[in-house]
Amino acid sequence: MERLIGIDPGRCGAVAVFEGSSLAAVHDMPTVTHRGKVRVDPGGCGVLLASIAPTSAFVERVGAMPGQGVVSMFNFGMAAGIILGALAALRVPTTLVGAAQWKGALRCGVDDARERASQLIPDGARYWPLVKHDGRAEAALIALYGVRIMHGDVVAW
Repeated sequence: MERLIGIDPGRCGAVAVFEGSSLAAVHDMPTVTHRGKVRVDPGGCGVLLASIAPTSAFVERVGAMPGQGVVSMFNFGMAAGIILGALAALRVPTTLVGAAQWKGALRCGVDDARERASQLIPDGARYWPLVKHDGRAEAALIALYGVRIMHGDVVAW
């Protein structure tokens, strides 16, 4: 069976797993605290992704954001690199997708990922009950976008 994952990179991100066209699980991004700083855990990412054994992955393409500091941009890019490296080591076919691309296709606004995910994936709403779970909802929407692309459904929903 096809096991597609959607990943919202970053320390507050998540990995959503679709088996076929159904949301099967959502995992918070593995993190580690070092010298008081929370960062994405490279080993934890590798272990998580290997345990999921995805057949394909859709990962949000990251870039600099207005107002973001240099250190924050570096750490965000490092997190994305860790994820992409783990996927490459596991030989998982990976597609990078811009936020504007998947949000536009799924008609998701800037700050309404949890609401839109609950509309499109009602059974998954239990994974993002709190505002701080926005990354979980985004990962699920990225995965849903991937599922729809893989099935040839490329129009806006």
